Amino acid sequence: MEYGSGLEAHASSSTSANGTASGGSQQAEAPTKRSGNSLRRTLLFVGIAAASAGIAFAIVRSTLARPPQDPTTERIQSLIDEANKLLKQLDEKKSG
Repeated sequence: MEYGSGLEAHASSSTSANGTASGGSQQAEAPTKRSGNSLRRTLLFVGIAAASAGIAFAIVRSTLARPPQDPTTERIQSLIDEANKLLKQLDEKKSG
């Protein structure tokens, strides 16, 4: 058995002995099947790319170290807490 190019093999399998095309419905389905496979493959690659991007974003976000709090900020917060505590005590003395 001799193998020709893919085009010759396709042409010989789709024509009958008198030269007319056989299996018209099969030929109509072939482009749809190819485009369906192409679409499915594209969607698969897009899904893989989106999942990879999401995972990469999560890893980068979790590994980035947050800047350490400024000691001044901590001191200001402690002063605010102390002032709130003193105000609460003052309110209790006025009420009681």
